[in-house]
Amino acid sequence: MIVVTGGAGFIGSNLVAALSARGKDVVVCDWMTDDQRWRNLRKHEIAELVAPEQLLDFLQANRNAIEAIVHLGAISSTAERNVDLLVEHNIHATLRLLDWCTQADKALIYASSAATYGDGAFGFRDEDTPQALAKFRPVNAYGWSKHVVDRRIARLRARGERLPPQVLGLKFFNVFGPNEYHEGFMQSAIAKNYPQVAQGGAIRLFRSTDPRFADGGQMRDFVFVRDAVSVMLWLLENPAISGLLNIGSGQARSWLDLAKAMFAAADKPCAIEYIDMPAEIVDGYQNFTQADIGKLRALGSAAPMTSLEDGVADYVSNYLAKDDRYL
Repeated sequence: MIVVTGGAGFIGSNLVAALSARGKDVVVCDWMTDDQRWRNLRKHEIAELVAPEQLLDFLQANRNAIEAIVHLGAISSTAERNVDLLVEHNIHATLRLLDWCTQADKALIYASSAATYGDGAFGFRDEDTPQALAKFRPVNAYGWSKHVVDRRIARLRARGERLPPQVLGLKFFNVFGPNEYHEGFMQSAIAKNYPQVAQGGAIRLFRSTDPRFADGGQMRDFVFVRDAVSVMLWLLENPAISGLLNIGSGQARSWLDLAKAMFAAADKPCAIEYIDMPAEIVDGYQNFTQADIGKLRALGSAAPMTSLEDGVADYVSNYLAKDDRYL
């Protein structure tokens, strides 16, 4: 039995689909709310659905059957201003699961974030020593909340204290793909912009606030969700691997590249409009991210990452352009 927290969410539901297809008993821990995220699960068999406030009791009652916990549940908005919420849901909830997995001797794979790297001044290497992590300065509270957990686990490991047999933090970069539709403004630019692109409309991109980047030239490491899931499945099959790992394509691409890929996938002429970046996000905006995936490759994960163009084409043709957009 594998427990996936945030299992009705975007990345979580994609992982649930893959595990279910492999015949695994999958327990989904999530709040279903009223945002249609139940649709992310409707095609896939699950063993149980558990509310987050009931999770620890469920884990204790099913201790012998549980193989691993993949903890993807979190407040994932980079614009979240309520830091107390981030502390409770992103820090305390993760550390409680860490304690449980340590005591129960169970694997824990949890979601960290590329937001922990801050503005990228110190690079994007997934080093996991306390000294290496001390360099990074997240530029938003969400990234800080993930960084707190990374640093705590690194410190425990450096002290030689007991930890779960496998404890892995995954630094996700800009993941896109099916089942993200409930995320509102946190959806990928592909999901948000496809409706107007399909109708021949324009895509709006931010003007640059950094002279090093042209308008629309700000760069991100865009990674197709199928690739992120493939890595997680591989990690579950390799329980000797612990630490921090980047989950990205390894290749930064511009927002303009993304827009062009969308128009090509929709077979529409390219139409771009530039708008000013909202003042409230300027200070926390990352102009460049690129995952260093050298560690992942050195550990033995050899599966190629999907190119931006191929990923966008797959997403558009097999999901966004269909009546049923769900995986």
